[in-house]
Amino acid sequence: MKIDLAILNRQFELYQAEYEKAALKVLRSGWYILGHEVAAFEKEFADYVGAKFCVGVNSGLDALTLSLRALKICAGDEVIVPANTYIATVLAITANGATPVFVEPDEFYNLDSSKVAKAITSRTKAIMVVHLYGQAADVEKISKLARENNLALVEDCAQSHGAKFNGKMTGTFGNIGCFSFYPTKNLGGFGDGGAIVTDDENLAATIGKLRNYGSKVKYHNELAGVNSRLDEMQAALLRVKLSHLDSLNDERKKIADKYSAEIKNSRLILPKIRDGAEHVYHQFVVRTNQREAFKNFLERNGIKTVIHYPIPPHLAECYSHLGYGRGDFPLTEKYSDEVLSLPMFNGMTDEEINFVIGVCNEYDA
Repeated sequence: MKIDLAILNRQFELYQAEYEKAALKVLRSGWYILGHEVAAFEKEFADYVGAKFCVGVNSGLDALTLSLRALKICAGDEVIVPANTYIATVLAITANGATPVFVEPDEFYNLDSSKVAKAITSRTKAIMVVHLYGQAADVEKISKLARENNLALVEDCAQSHGAKFNGKMTGTFGNIGCFSFYPTKNLGGFGDGGAIVTDDENLAATIGKLRNYGSKVKYHNELAGVNSRLDEMQAALLRVKLSHLDSLNDERKKIADKYSAEIKNSRLILPKIRDGAEHVYHQFVVRTNQREAFKNFLERNGIKTVIHYPIPPHLAECYSHLGYGRGDFPLTEKYSDEVLSLPMFNGMTDEEINFVIGVCNEYDA
């Protein structure tokens, strides 16, 4: 048996008729940019998350970048960020001329709330918290810390669509929540896409202008903006998937529950769940200090895996000028050397799930 990390057309086939109807509706409408579908999706997604406003953009990275720009984060400012995040979170900071200040993760792979206070300086302007792999971070403590220090809080929810902390949706604890709709995400589209949610009408209006050449009214450019618009086709398809998101997340949780209950191998460390946090399992990440041997064993048995992520941002070539070296963030580096994501996707069959479990249990380096 061969099993990929994610087989995206399985999810499409679950609701194929709905997707095709939505796509044809857009094609026949003759309106393809910033029309009814985008406006409807923005309203529906804001309602789903529990925010007052939503602005669709063309990627999760742009959602982060434009959010910091709207918050007036710029050169000379510092932004606290988890050291083990995907590099897009950091790229948004440096794209605005600001400096990333890395903080180690906790045992749940998210920003360690107990270490954030020590990273705050007179130049700190914001905290970017990431709900990595689909589990809500310790966001209540972090948002309290942000308020006490008059800092903006931006949530990177690229992997946590529908996840909650103590019953409240990720994306609604800070000033802005940023989402990616890349196809592999829990709420993934059929191309690139992203969105920001906020309760701040002025921030929403500013980002709405920034995404469209800096204009609210065509040819009236109030800001020096960019072209970063969620298109009508993606919005229409996302509306279909959003209507099924809770069911799709429930399916992922059932797969994860089965993995957690039946993978029994002392060489593997399975994911832990924080009290109060919900995990929607964008990825099911295990750890082992024998990762290459384990990864190769799975590959020989037909199971594809991916490392999320092999090079932490502070060691990335593009950030060598920041002056960090190996050993500066030991826990982050340990995770980057040990994590491995097992197959996790909607439409996995019981046979495939059991096969992954069986192969994991057979591993004996």
